[in-house]
Amino acid sequence: MTSQTQGIQQLLAAEKKAAEKVAEARKRKARRLKQAKDEATEEIEKYRQERERQFKEFEAKHMGSREGVAAKIDADTRTKLTEMDRSIATRKEPVIQEVLQYVYNISPELHKNFVQV
Repeated sequence: MTSQTQGIQQLLAAEKKAAEKVAEARKRKARRLKQAKDEATEEIEKYRQERERQFKEFEAKHMGSREGVAAKIDADTRTKLTEMDRSIATRKEPVIQEVLQYVYNISPELHKNFVQV
């Protein structure tokens, strides 16, 4: 009977060792997964930073800086305003004369609905 209890004790001990090994394997797996996740996150962040840098270089190369774009828009606006002022200056007098001609050359007429009593 002692050999039977001893056999049961050995089986229980073996089962306990197996459970500990399985638990340790699960912990190692969890650590490896966490480490892989951290490495992937770090790699993604590096990739994002690299792409952001490339985009800024592209933007600066093709569009110039934002201040440069704003300055170009201001310059274009000033140029167009100058052209408009010049156009007004050259056409102002003829337009005024034409409007005055319409004012001066009024031909008084009776309205078509007027009935003299």
